[in-house]
Amino acid sequence: MSDGTRPHRRLRVGALAAALTATLALLCCTGGAGAFFLTELGGDGGDELRLASQDCTGDFRVEITGQMPRMSQYGEVQLRNAARIIKVGQEMKVPPRGWVIAVATAMQESRLRNLANPTVPGSQTRPNEGVGSDHDSVGLFQQRASWGTVAQRMTPEYAARKFYEKLLQVAGWERMPLTRAAQAVQISAFPDAYAKHETLASTIVNALAGGAARTVPVGGGQACDAAAVGRIAASGWTAPIPGGVGSGFRTADRPAHNGVDIAAPKGTLIRAAATGRVLVSRCDPDRAGRLSCNVDGWPDKGGCGWFVDILHAGNFVTRYCHMVTKPRVRVGQTVEAGEVIGQVGSSGNSSGPHLHFEVHTDGDRSSRGAIDPVPFMRDRGAPLRGAE
Repeated sequence: MSDGTRPHRRLRVGALAAALTATLALLCCTGGAGAFFLTELGGDGGDELRLASQDCTGDFRVEITGQMPRMSQYGEVQLRNAARIIKVGQEMKVPPRGWVIAVATAMQESRLRNLANPTVPGSQTRPNEGVGSDHDSVGLFQQRASWGTVAQRMTPEYAARKFYEKLLQVAGWERMPLTRAAQAVQISAFPDAYAKHETLASTIVNALAGGAARTVPVGGGQACDAAAVGRIAASGWTAPIPGGVGSGFRTADRPAHNGVDIAAPKGTLIRAAATGRVLVSRCDPDRAGRLSCNVDGWPDKGGCGWFVDILHAGNFVTRYCHMVTKPRVRVGQTVEAGEVIGQVGSSGNSSGPHLHFEVHTDGDRSSRGAIDPVPFMRDRGAPLRGAE
């Protein structure tokens, strides 16, 4: 629901907090331990579209007729509504980041359905895909009477256009966390709800618009797979540092290497790969139990040295090891994509300056949750260079 002024509705769906704990001892590149909470950063993120290319095509053409991709959480009608939202954004020359924000907002407000409302006269006689009951809100974005007539608000193209018009008035929306940008438009009683849809919204935009969520604005256009050095892809992700991948994920000679090593000079700034909440920010004990992170490490010393774990939307966790000094962030802090969290070093189990970077799924910080960061980051438009 949005009336563009202030919240009036009751909380319809509460934020779920699930405490996950682990008691595994943390050694460099083998997973971690700790307790943390998954709140509004959880939610949609594990589903995948089928029968659609995720390649970054460069033209980003979207079709609102014909066959839609298939997915378990959303049907053909809902994806067609998403296509309409993207199409309007294209016509208005809104960058793809705006399309992701708009689709995620409609996912939260209506599950991508054009909803009527029994308390709003005339709404149920308009084409619709169900009935809502949130005050006088109707349509894909649950817009209230101040946004237009009933007929206008229940026309997907009109509703999307009004959303984009208000989004474009928000100063700095392009670099805001998705939930803040959406909330600035919607003025919702549940301001943190939008974040959990970011991963799936990006997947939908990629599938319907030629990989557009993998782009960053460059020189008045959109460049594919160029999110690095502080540039943020429309998906909301960026490469943590520039540089090429050396040692890869679980290679034959290092089967317990649960991430990748990215070589870089000591002192290189490390950036949060996406908006999230800091779960861990500390010195990791070495094999002898010593907290000796303020000196360079060596092979077989054990431990990640100074390191940070961050929880992101979709229950993904990223890990950043071997920092040169104490991280610049604290536990519980919310960091934005591209925010500097520390500097490259060689603390812990390390033979030279580099960033050991991990990605974990399902909020599982142990080795069981680790996945190869190379395809994961490539799919988000923030490839780890030298790894292709």
